[in-house]
Amino acid sequence: MTEPNRKASYRVVQWATGNIGSRTLRGAAEHPQLDVVGVLVHSAAKSGLDAGEVCGLPPLGVRTTTELDDVLSLKPDCVLYTPRELDADDVCALLAAGINIVATRTDFHHPVAMDPTLRSRVEAACDEGGSSIHSTGSSPGFVTEALPLVLASLQRRLDGLFIDEFADLSRRPSPELLFDVMGFGGRGETFDERRLASLRASFGPSLRLVADTLGLTVDQSEVHGEFAHARSRTSIAAGVLEAGTVAAQRVTVAWTRASRPVLRFRATWYCTEDLDRDWDLRDTGWRLTVDGDAPLDVTVRFPVASENAASVYPSYTANRAVNAVPWVCEAPAGIRTTADLPHVVSRFA
Repeated sequence: MTEPNRKASYRVVQWATGNIGSRTLRGAAEHPQLDVVGVLVHSAAKSGLDAGEVCGLPPLGVRTTTELDDVLSLKPDCVLYTPRELDADDVCALLAAGINIVATRTDFHHPVAMDPTLRSRVEAACDEGGSSIHSTGSSPGFVTEALPLVLASLQRRLDGLFIDEFADLSRRPSPELLFDVMGFGGRGETFDERRLASLRASFGPSLRLVADTLGLTVDQSEVHGEFAHARSRTSIAAGVLEAGTVAAQRVTVAWTRASRPVLRFRATWYCTEDLDRDWDLRDTGWRLTVDGDAPLDVTVRFPVASENAASVYPSYTANRAVNAVPWVCEAPAGIRTTADLPHVVSRFA
């Protein structure tokens, strides 16, 4: 692959400016190799604004638009694609026009796991435009692909690789998210099947990519969720958790061999440590355990004060996408995975 540092700059359009999109826009504007030439937004209220206004920077001299044709006319090298919902028609139009895409959505982590119709359409658009598309982020992405592949490079026997993610939500002032969407404070005993299916679709392909890349034999994927309840009435930033209500959730997505987990991602989200179950809660961050001939136990903490969490946490997802742009632009046409690309290296100056 061509070394990205050989090209002075890449023309970039930001697609959507929500929580993650506004951060990728800011990161692209500050990246020494990226030149922001356009921004697509989805609301009339944001249309026509200067790009700097929607991401907390001084004016950038670039106006936002709601029109796909405006983006196509700019002929950018790459689109940073961060919308809440996937629009396959838009994605294929961009790729067929020769525009590369780096997405923070989870649709393109592993081609084998994609819906066959979507995969066929996207690959045909990549072939037509000579373009590439890549999904990345922090989780799934960095912690489920990039970091496991690095840790596995120390092994000659790998019996299992297990990823734990912890998130302390007690200081998050988001009652709608915690209570209405995630179900904290409720009396539920079982996970919603649609939510489990969504988590399987998000993390299963990413883990399978690691298995296939390393040549690990796996039989099937499993997903399950469980709750822990508050032992006493607890006040959190989002409101009040009554005793006996859901105060922590754990979701596990795994690929197994002979009914034994080989690759596993387990997310534990909690609002208090005063629970009716012993889940060995840890600070917000990740723990990766490698069972092999060179065993490892790696902890990655997010040393972020609770009052700064809302402003800092989006960077964990957004920055890797921004840093990947030059590498994806130089990649061969097609759906490109973490295993296809060289190590994504940041440029600061």
